[in-house]
Amino acid sequence: MSKVNKNKQSTQTAASPATNVFDFCSKKRMILIIAICVVAALLLGIIIRGVKLAIEFKGGTMLTYSYDGTLDVDAIADTAESIVGVSVTARTGESLADDSRQITLSFTSEEGLNADRQFELTEALTSEFPDNQLVLFDSNDVSPASGREFLLKCLLAVIVAAILVIIYIAIRFSKIGGWSAGVCSIFALCHDLAAALAVSILVGFEFNANIVAVILTILGYSINNTIVIYDRIREDRTLYPKATLNELINMGCSQSLRRSIRTSITTIGTMVIVSVVVLVSGYTSLLSFSVPLIAGLISGTYSSIFVAPVTWSWWKSRENSKKSAE
Repeated sequence: MSKVNKNKQSTQTAASPATNVFDFCSKKRMILIIAICVVAALLLGIIIRGVKLAIEFKGGTMLTYSYDGTLDVDAIADTAESIVGVSVTARTGESLADDSRQITLSFTSEEGLNADRQFELTEALTSEFPDNQLVLFDSNDVSPASGREFLLKCLLAVIVAAILVIIYIAIRFSKIGGWSAGVCSIFALCHDLAAALAVSILVGFEFNANIVAVILTILGYSINNTIVIYDRIREDRTLYPKATLNELINMGCSQSLRRSIRTSITTIGTMVIVSVVVLVSGYTSLLSFSVPLIAGLISGTYSSIFVAPVTWSWWKSRENSKKSAE
């Protein structure tokens, strides 16, 4: 065996005895096409379905009634709509205090619902469903101003988190070009959020507090996966100082591939089970959390392996080309 072949074999063995190194950096066109498809799906959903803001963002009224027996949720929502004149969302649940069954009616309104209108609505519901013994349990009005403030705070939280992530990655991975790696990780995160929002809008979910929780969950999950791969690339830089960046990225992604897939299958499988359980049990309000989260987790697994590292490879190659030209 020649000296070159011996060096190559030792390099592969030291990198990972049981890992085949795949050429991830050659998939730039595929990654660009998928990213364009995700953005197109999001824009198509916004144009066709529109963005439905929940009352915590748009302002409105929430009325909670306790009831007995089995209640026709769609029928009570239709009855409420005929009184208030706008679309009404009805969700059932249970009180944590006394385990009584409850139904919450929510609808957007700029002026809220005064006492006379609440009495009129309650009278209509108790007359239409006398066997269920509906009793008004709670009533809340959310002003549009407070809803907008809440939305701005949520957006500010996401922006601040993204900036902190870039700073953290820039400092931790400064020896391998930290700032560019941090920016590329945020690009991958935007890809994941676009995928989750596209699924949410196309399915018809409202943009509510559940979606905000999905965004924050995906932020942590996707960034964690990306940092694991960056950390492996940094280790390989120490082991193989003469290797090119593309070679380091291909090794790091290949070494992390099995771990990322196994972790994602476990997490995504759990969320699928949760979705099935809440769908069967009737607590469909949780679907606006679990379904977009599943889409975001799938996208996060893909983007942490392909989008962030390969985009970073493209960035650094552009920088090197400009330096060479100068």
